[in-house]
Amino acid sequence: MSVTRVVVVDDAARMPDLLGSGDGVLREVERAFPAVDILVRGNRITLTGDEDDVDAAASAVEELRDVLGAGVPLTPEVARESVRMLRSTGPATGGTTTVAERPAGVLSRSILSTRGRTIRPKTQGQASYVHAIEGHTITFGIGPAGTGKTYLAMAQAVAALQSKRVNRIVLTRPAVEAGERLGFLPGSLSEKIDPYLRPLYDALHDMIDPESIPRLMEAGTIEVAPLAYMRGRTLNDAFVILDEAQNTTREQMKMFLTRLGFGTTMVVTGDVTQVDLPGGTRSGLRAASEILTGVEDIAFCHLGAQDVVRHRLVSDIITAYAENDEKDDGRGPRPTGQRRRFDKEEPR
Repeated sequence: MSVTRVVVVDDAARMPDLLGSGDGVLREVERAFPAVDILVRGNRITLTGDEDDVDAAASAVEELRDVLGAGVPLTPEVARESVRMLRSTGPATGGTTTVAERPAGVLSRSILSTRGRTIRPKTQGQASYVHAIEGHTITFGIGPAGTGKTYLAMAQAVAALQSKRVNRIVLTRPAVEAGERLGFLPGSLSEKIDPYLRPLYDALHDMIDPESIPRLMEAGTIEVAPLAYMRGRTLNDAFVILDEAQNTTREQMKMFLTRLGFGTTMVVTGDVTQVDLPGGTRSGLRAASEILTGVEDIAFCHLGAQDVVRHRLVSDIITAYAENDEKDDGRGPRPTGQRRRFDKEEPR
């Protein structure tokens, strides 16, 4: 049976923001509910179609109205994630989703306000990851590229430093090349390791005034160093991030985790599908996820393609590769990691 529902926006001046640039937000709602006819007149949005479809579409529009009211700029990506979250949450008492699960509650959460913009989680998975960092001493963020693992951890670190919950930030990653052999690099030691640490510098520049970074690094308030420099240290009152942890060995991961001191928070990020270690070397991140699961005060957050916040195609690419890997599972082992040398050619 066809029904009609009307969603009224109290502040008509906010309608352009609700509909999005070029009606991009509205188009995402129409794409998510193709069986519902949506008509916009003034500050009224009329939805017509089957009762279940109309109820779902109306809930999505009302939720986007609340997200906008919470101060979150609406984009097609925000609309797409809001609809996905509403569909994935089950009904609570009274037929509505719980406050913790509502997109407005998730997407309006602020981690850090810096340089004229606010950094927020953009998906349910990212919100759970941020919550885990706040509630645990050690958090593992495991997931594909583009899910915000390092970026959100960095935002949490800067927020902790600004609120004086920690005295310094330590950023580290293993110096392992991604499939290519760069050979010997010229320059001083800092110039040699700079290419490996550049992604950490990039995130840091997004959150802190670039002019103040050299001063903070000189004072030791911010330290960016390769993982090899962590041995023998005890890190107290610090926020420590280990990036690209899939390229650590089992021994390196154990070494890093045992640097933990009092008042310190650790975040370990990585993607177990992108290991660049020499063939046959087991990833320390994969080993840690098996050994440490269930240990108190250690959290494991697994992000997926639905948490990708880069270009939409990145999520599709990750999904396509994952499906292909599942098909290949029955075809025997595939070579992993780097090859140290080329096989000698057979004599002709």
